Amino acid sequence: MTTCKVVFMPHNREAVVREGENLIRAAMEAGVHINASCGGEGVCGKCRVIIESGAVEGGITEKLSREDIEKGYRLACRSVIRGDATVRVPVESEVDASVLKLQFTARKKAKIVQPDFGALKEQGLFLPPVEKRYLDLPEPTGPDNMADTTRLVSFLKLHHDEHRLVVGLPMIRKLPGTLRTDHFRVTVTLARPVQSGRKSKIINIEPGDTSNRNFAIALDIGTTTIYGEVIDLKSGKVLAEGADFNGQISYGEDVITRIVFTETPGGLEKLNAVVIETINRIIDKIIRRAKVGREEISSITIAGNTTMTQLFLKVEPYYIRRSPYVPAATLYPPIDASGLGLNLGEHVEALVYPQISSYVGGDIVAGVMGSGIYRAEKLTLFMDIGTNAEIVVGNKEWLACAACSAGPAFEGGGVKFGMRAARGAIEDFSMHPRTFEPMNITIGSVRPKGICGSGLIIMVATMFEMGIVDSQGKYNRNLGTPRIRENEGVWEYVVAWQADTQIDRDIVLTEIDIENLMRAKAAIYSGCQTLLNEVGLDIGMVERIILAGGFGSYIDLEKAMTIGLLPEIDPEKVTFVGNSSLMGARMSALTNRIRLDVASVIQRMTNFELSETPSYMDHYVAALFLPHTDMDKFPRLKARLGKRHSL
Repeated sequence: MTTCKVVFMPHNREAVVREGENLIRAAMEAGVHINASCGGEGVCGKCRVIIESGAVEGGITEKLSREDIEKGYRLACRSVIRGDATVRVPVESEVDASVLKLQFTARKKAKIVQPDFGALKEQGLFLPPVEKRYLDLPEPTGPDNMADTTRLVSFLKLHHDEHRLVVGLPMIRKLPGTLRTDHFRVTVTLARPVQSGRKSKIINIEPGDTSNRNFAIALDIGTTTIYGEVIDLKSGKVLAEGADFNGQISYGEDVITRIVFTETPGGLEKLNAVVIETINRIIDKIIRRAKVGREEISSITIAGNTTMTQLFLKVEPYYIRRSPYVPAATLYPPIDASGLGLNLGEHVEALVYPQISSYVGGDIVAGVMGSGIYRAEKLTLFMDIGTNAEIVVGNKEWLACAACSAGPAFEGGGVKFGMRAARGAIEDFSMHPRTFEPMNITIGSVRPKGICGSGLIIMVATMFEMGIVDSQGKYNRNLGTPRIRENEGVWEYVVAWQADTQIDRDIVLTEIDIENLMRAKAAIYSGCQTLLNEVGLDIGMVERIILAGGFGSYIDLEKAMTIGLLPEIDPEKVTFVGNSSLMGARMSALTNRIRLDVASVIQRMTNFELSETPSYMDHYVAALFLPHTDMDKFPRLKARLGKRHSL
């Protein structure tokens, strides 16, 4: 990947970005404000910059006069970086330099880390739960007329050292015809036991040599979104992936609402049918993309939170939400996938990740396995942030976990113009320190139609640090800008005027929206504090933080710490692993070692029910401010605010 250095004048800030990046996004990375209301579509014409030197193409629109163009003016949102460049932001040159130093900070995002699956082979751990063996069996004769099943098992024992085998009735039914299709040349699929000494199971038999066509599906059943991928069990490569919104959304945004729905007549059956329908739609899509036959899928590994897992398996979730919060099971045996309603062959077994408790489920166990925390020396804080936030702390010696309900704010719920991360969602934001004009960047660089979770965090953090909102989330009403106004008794900031949006009204951020965000972030922060305190630690002892979940890669770490969503820690210690649940499901499909380790991990993971932990509510109430009632917990932010107030 070719990178380019872009220097923004007059404040001499730079960003190193990939070639082809949009210029306005590069400015945001550098912490440079450029007025832009329309999200990057080029219709507001406010993001005028001067290209002083270097390789920048595009940016010429009807919003610029011929004279402007001759002087080097371009619209930043329509300009593409093709090499090193120097760009002047004309409006900023009039701002007092001392203000500029405090105006914005460069983006600090978590380093993205993915496991090296190739290393599994090098470490001798690439041992998939299902394996194919090609066999060229001797055909029966008069003297040699042993039963087909006996012939198959005896051959495997003699030539492949397979001494403990199980052959079920479905295979016995299939065996006679399949053996004779290609003169007793067949490929058998063996399901390996997790523990040595147990019996392998013959789960499929195909005519001819199909040993190079062995595939698995990994699946993450999320509350909001379901993700799936097809994996080649010979090479370990992901061949295709796909996702879709969980069809259960129509029956409730969160797990509690869905549990309540199951208590209505036919509710459990309905939610089960809906999630199976969504999964089958994803399976159809990804096997088509991977150019894999449905009969070539040998296994499916599945991870999901406790409620999603029980709804998927059509297990009553009634007791999950009632004290003492008891799940139906923590461990599940291999299950016939077609019997669950999945559109896969009868030979396919579903391997379901185990649960820890009612609110720490298989998705978190999969994340712990996939991210390798359980094998690590470093004391690690693992956080999966979404509608529900799960937290794990520990290392290879011990592990403790907890879960808290953050609510839907991070996915757009409870916010007047909130939306999920989709085209048109404002995902990044800054504000001019004197005019209070916004710089909106949307997904897809189109006119805005709402605000997604990452954009919401950045907006509130920026406004707080600049003094636009106070520690209680209330707007400063004496700034003399039309963007801050009262509407039907509620104060709000106009993020984008109607003319610059895709919708028929202004997009605003209200004090109620900020309050909902503060409740969500307080739940997560207090969950971290409570868990750490319960095991005798504080945040200063944590050596690294691993973020997982839907928007972890988009979070500006400094902004997340500014609002008190994350504890204040060196951003260099923070890594992002993406969808850790899917990653763990993939690893489980590739190696039995992970499946073996899972059993020991869940046995040594201590769960804390926060609702039953007295200190949790104290931590929660203290965190219902920006960033917290105790500013000494955020020394870097305290120092920045002190410098700003001294100007």
